[in-house]
Amino acid sequence: MEKQRFDGLGLSPEILKAVAQLGFEEATPIQSASIPVLLAGGDLVGQSQTGSGKTAAFSIPAIEKVDPDLKAVQVLVLCPTRELAEQVCAEIHQLIVFKRGISAVPIYGGASYDRQLFELRKGTQIVIGTPGRLMDHLERGTLKLDQLKVVILDEADRMLDMGFRDDIARILESAPKERQTVFFSATLSREIRDLINRHSRDPRTVAIERKDVAAPAIDQWFYEVPPRFKTQALIRLVDFHGFHLGIIFCNTQRMVDELADALLAQGFSADRLHGGISQAQRTRVMNKFRNSEFEFLVATDVAARGIDVDHLEVVINYDLPPDPEDYVHRIGRTGRAGRKGMAATLTSGRDLFKIQYLEKFTRSQIRRGIIPSPEEIEGRKSQQLLGKVRGFLETGSFASQESLVACLLEEGFQSTEICSALFAMLLGQTGGTSYSASDAQESSQSQKPIKREEYGPATDEELGDFGRRTHRQGGHGNATGVPPQGKPPFKKKGFKKGSAKTFRKNPRSH
Repeated sequence: MEKQRFDGLGLSPEILKAVAQLGFEEATPIQSASIPVLLAGGDLVGQSQTGSGKTAAFSIPAIEKVDPDLKAVQVLVLCPTRELAEQVCAEIHQLIVFKRGISAVPIYGGASYDRQLFELRKGTQIVIGTPGRLMDHLERGTLKLDQLKVVILDEADRMLDMGFRDDIARILESAPKERQTVFFSATLSREIRDLINRHSRDPRTVAIERKDVAAPAIDQWFYEVPPRFKTQALIRLVDFHGFHLGIIFCNTQRMVDELADALLAQGFSADRLHGGISQAQRTRVMNKFRNSEFEFLVATDVAARGIDVDHLEVVINYDLPPDPEDYVHRIGRTGRAGRKGMAATLTSGRDLFKIQYLEKFTRSQIRRGIIPSPEEIEGRKSQQLLGKVRGFLETGSFASQESLVACLLEEGFQSTEICSALFAMLLGQTGGTSYSASDAQESSQSQKPIKREEYGPATDEELGDFGRRTHRQGGHGNATGVPPQGKPPFKKKGFKKGSAKTFRKNPRSH
């Protein structure tokens, strides 16, 4: 299924504005396939994995069908757990932000009945809940479904596994016959098919099949980092490896702008590329990047399509893409024509389970790394500078500066003091100055001062040592920066079953 832009799916201006505010430009395959069918009013069975964007696939068409003047339940979403119900409700709230008069409420066990009763009596149009608590409200008469237009079963297979079959059947039987019924499930067992046959009318099945794709032969690493420290972690990785040409991918336009501004504020040469930028400006940015006029391009997947830059050193996934195929396309931009390349992914929380799925999907190993400390970064730069100076001395390929050295010696300075001062300047630890040797000048421009404030407020316990608590193989914990080989960080079993936010506004991380 080809992806489509949201503005080509026939959505209302309010929804398009909400999607644009979230920074999304292009629908995922399950969204591209499902939204037109649901907007047309047909029943649907969607089969896709967690992380495919299915929440927006059923939420957007359902919202479009809500009459804001009718204060009654018009959309009912059944979820297996309270966590998923809260997540779905949060995403719907983001989508209805410009839809005046439409409200949504989560209904689940363990929460106060009073708040739920207040929202239901107020006339909320969209209810997201777990089967058990929804049945309680139905039996109490506090949940009325006589005006229901759409009923959605999210993760239907999990709900059946949890023993909600009877509750689901009773809820569906209580809903009007003339309704739209939507099933989303990762698997379609015989029980689910029986439920579909009984409670839907000629449903259309949309299955997003993923073919295994081999990732390019480049070094792939992931780094477990608290979300609020991702920018500091990114800066440390760049400084440690000395990257000078790379692409940093984010999932939304907003995060692209925020990260590009943060890198510029830290003295990096960076620019941005996303769908919110005019075509003329995008062309100028791309031409500059191809000519290596700046170091780092921060971009979304849509805007970065077709990028072909020689000598690209690194691709960094600041955000994990919602589609594994996008991951392969991203990292494939480095390590071309037999050159060495590296792909680094910053991740945390439930995203760690996506890493093991990516390993299976790409049939490659993604090794766990640890964020280097400022001391390790300084040590790495010192070793690189020593190697460069040693090479100059061994080859003798430099102009003699004996007169300058003699002048300083006559002024009473010791030879070790002179060398220490020169090394400090080359490492960028003093104010700017120019050097006669072209290689020294290049080194001074590429080296940034090692300052604690450069890496933000994160302590080494919070950031530098975050991965060390569980790290047992691989990483960047040595002065040379040569990562030892290790076993894959996870057994290859695919995504962990459960909810995952893939259609949401990314949190600020700096």
